[in-house]
Amino acid sequence: MKILSVECSASPASCAIIDDGKTKASSCVNAKLTHSQTLMQMIINTLDNSATKLCDIDRIALAVGPGSFTGLRIGISAVKGLAAPANIPCVPVSTLVGMAELFADRDCIVCAVMDARCNQFYNALFEIKDGIITRLCQDRALLADELKDEINNISSDKQIIVCGDGADLFYKHLCEFKNVKLAPENLKFQNAVGVGLYAYKNSDTESSVSHEQLLPVYLRLPQAERELKAKTKQEAQK
Repeated sequence: MKILSVECSASPASCAIIDDGKTKASSCVNAKLTHSQTLMQMIINTLDNSATKLCDIDRIALAVGPGSFTGLRIGISAVKGLAAPANIPCVPVSTLVGMAELFADRDCIVCAVMDARCNQFYNALFEIKDGIITRLCQDRALLADELKDEINNISSDKQIIVCGDGADLFYKHLCEFKNVKLAPENLKFQNAVGVGLYAYKNSDTESSVSHEQLLPVYLRLPQAERELKAKTKQEAQK
């Protein structure tokens, strides 16, 4: 099975070709450019450089959220455009479990965190043992102190790895925890390799959808909608 995977839920944008569970090619850009500038050309180059044609692709996996509202929409639009002509099935993958997959070769607990602003983090916790990833909670948005309390209650004999684009910011709250470590730089951020490998390993259980059914997963309303909702509520109370 050949999978094209795409990840653009935060500042880094990446894509990968997974061929029967092996990473055949991957590309990543973290240059503060908008994904609309980099993503499609990156995908084209990665396909070309790996001698893979789009018609050879069996599935397109995409990190669908949580994450940047703009980034997720750009990723979904790009994948819809790629999948539509040949009706390639699409596999929506949680951004957070895609990060956990990058640590599947070690026994640990992965704390995947993304900066949700206002002292909140998009987060999920995963236990990894013998290459098997077990969810400890659903994807959610938590205050930093709430997540810190949860981590404090985890057994101290388990190593906890903090990863994601919010890792550096959240790790400042955890410095006193001896069993918590920051992910190494090459594994710290979201990456399409994890998205593709997770989609491949779980191809029997993860449902694929058509390009028309592909949707982003938001844990909060976009800021503009939150502000409009608050304004409407204030006006209604006058």
